[in-house]
Amino acid sequence: MGSQNSIPPVSALLALVTFVALLLLGVDFIVGCAALLVWLGSLVLATSTAPDPPSTKAEPPLTQNAMRKLIENSATPLLVTENNTIAIANRTARKMLGEHVVGQDARMAFRQPKAISLLSKGRSGRAVVRGLVRRRDIWQINRQAIDESLAVIELINKTAEADISRAHTDFVANASHELRTPLAGIIGYTETLSESSETLDSPIPQKFLGTIQREANRMQALVADLMSLSRIEAEKHDKPSELLELAPIVARAARDAAGAQRIERLQLGEFEAVDIRGDMQQLEQLVRNLVDNAMKYGEEDGPVSVDLVRSKDMQQARLTVANTGEGIPPEHLPHLTRRFYRTDPGRSRASGGTGLGLAIVKHIVERHRGRLEIESELGQGTQVIVRIPLETQENDQPQQDTKDSDIKGRRADQSGASNSLS
Repeated sequence: MGSQNSIPPVSALLALVTFVALLLLGVDFIVGCAALLVWLGSLVLATSTAPDPPSTKAEPPLTQNAMRKLIENSATPLLVTENNTIAIANRTARKMLGEHVVGQDARMAFRQPKAISLLSKGRSGRAVVRGLVRRRDIWQINRQAIDESLAVIELINKTAEADISRAHTDFVANASHELRTPLAGIIGYTETLSESSETLDSPIPQKFLGTIQREANRMQALVADLMSLSRIEAEKHDKPSELLELAPIVARAARDAAGAQRIERLQLGEFEAVDIRGDMQQLEQLVRNLVDNAMKYGEEDGPVSVDLVRSKDMQQARLTVANTGEGIPPEHLPHLTRRFYRTDPGRSRASGGTGLGLAIVKHIVERHRGRLEIESELGQGTQVIVRIPLETQENDQPQQDTKDSDIKGRRADQSGASNSLS
C-alpha cells in the first residue's frame, strides 16, 4: 500500500503568504482561494508515495523428488528419463520392468526396435511394441518431452483390447465357416432343380427358384468377404515380409476383375517398376475390389484407368484407380470404408455388392503400413489412391484406420446422384 507524508510547514506557509499577497493586490477572493487550493493539492501529490508493487511468490522448480512422489502410486507404469537414462520409475513400472531399471538407459530397458527408434529421436511421440513383458503382450509407449533433457514415458497395456478384437474376429470367422456348408447345399439343390426344367414348367416356381439361387449366391459372396476380412484383421499386426514386384500383380488382378465382358473398359496406364514388402494374395484382392467397384458404380460402359507410379518423394508406390460418372457427394466420403456402408443400398445390392469391399481394402492398406485416399467430384467421377511404402523405406507405424485415412471430396458446381463405392 502507498503511504501519505505530511505537507512541509514551510511550503504551507509560503502558500498562505502568496494567498494574502494576491488579496492585497486586489485579486478576487474566489480566484485567490482557487490558487491556494491548487497549490496545496500539488503539495499533497508531491509528498505522496507510489503503492508498493504486489508481492509475487516464485514457484519452486519441480524437483525429481517431487515428481517421484507425484507418480509413485499411479496404476499406470510411468518413467521419468534424463538424457534417456531412467531417473524415476513408479511402483507399477518397477514391478513390471524390475527394480534394477532405475539408472538404466531406457533403450536398453525396452530392447524393442520401435521403442529405441522413438527414444533416440529425442522428441514427443508414441510407438506400439509387442512382447515387452510376455510374448503376446501389446504395449503402447508414449513419450512426452518436458525440456531438453527430461521426459515422461507412459506405458499403456493394449493386450486386452487386442484379445477382444481377436475374439470378435474368431467369432466372425467361425460363424462364416459354419454358414458355408448349408449355403453350398442350397445352391447345389437350386442348380439341380433349375436344370430339371420339365418338373418346373410353371413360371411362378421358376421365378421363386431364380430368387432363391440369386440370394443364396449373394449370401455366399457375403460369407466369403466376411471370412476374408477376418483373416486380414487377424494378421493386421504382422507386417508383410515377402519382397514383391508390384506392377505385374496389379496388372494381373485388374484384368481378372474386369473379366472378358468388361476388359475393353479397362485402361492400364503408366506402370513403373516398384518393389514392396507385401502379401501377394491380399494385394491382388485389393486391386480386384477397387477395379470391380469402379466398373460397377461408374458410368455405364465408361473407362476405368489403373496407374502405378512412384510418389514425388520416391518413398511410396502410388496406385490410382479412377472411373468417370456421377461421383460421390462429399458427405458420404468419410464413411465409405465402414462395413456395410452404402450410399445407394438398392443399387449396391442389385449389382451384387456386399458392402465390405472398401472395408477389406482399408484393412489391407493398414497391414501394409500404407495410406488410402478417396477423391470424388460430382459429375466427373471418382478416384481411389493407395500409397504403400517402398521396400527401402523404414516405416513400421500403420497409418490408420479409417479415422486417419485421408478421404477427400470436391463438390462440383453441378449436383449428381450418389455413387457407392462399397
